[in-house]
Amino acid sequence: MKGVILAGGTGSRLHPLTSLLNKHLLPVGKYPMIVYGIERLRQAGITDMLIIIGKQSAGLYTDFLGSGSDYGVQLTYRIQEKAGGIAEALDLARSYMHPEEKFTVLLGDNLFKEDLGPVIERFKQQPPGSARVLLKKVADARRYGVPVFDPERPESISKIEEKPENPQSKYCVTGIYMYDTAVFDKIRQINPSARGELEITDVNNCYAAEGKLEYDILRRYWSDAGTFASLQEAGIKMKGLLP
Repeated sequence: MKGVILAGGTGSRLHPLTSLLNKHLLPVGKYPMIVYGIERLRQAGITDMLIIIGKQSAGLYTDFLGSGSDYGVQLTYRIQEKAGGIAEALDLARSYMHPEEKFTVLLGDNLFKEDLGPVIERFKQQPPGSARVLLKKVADARRYGVPVFDPERPESISKIEEKPENPQSKYCVTGIYMYDTAVFDKIRQINPSARGELEITDVNNCYAAEGKLEYDILRRYWSDAGTFASLQEAGIKMKGLLP
């Protein structure tokens, strides 16, 4: 199985830091943020990874990470020319995958302590053309995409509501997804949102509508590290995960 880490975007909530440096290269403890995603995938047995980056810091990524050999992985890079949404960034992985290949996708600002190995093994048992997402119980689900569970199939999600005023659950959909290459056909089915981007929630709702979206729940620490407060907290919480 391969891994894809999406590390583009503007990181507007972390300005002015991100006017100089891509968000995923900001320090979290001793290491740039991106290193934690690489390590989580490596520890789950995934060593072949594609990183989607923007033009702004492309040279810094290759200077720091190189081929990935220092981290026990093999890295390939693709550049997202301009911010067009998570689903558009993911579509850049199309040529990197073999037909019907399964893979794990991380948003590069998702920092977590969970071992992905058991989740990946469960996903491998799912039928072709299905997907799996990871959820986390949060204090205020209104800030996130919120799953609505299927009452007839408790292992499945019937739909995801994006930042609902009245969430139907206390869980959010994290930036950890598992697909096979059928996801690229789903991306072609969706239209840009009101903000002009291809949204990953719309892709996941294509699976949900077909009864093909399953989930696991993260029990340990998770953060999307998109604010100064969460970035500072992550530096404390992730301490010790890497030497």
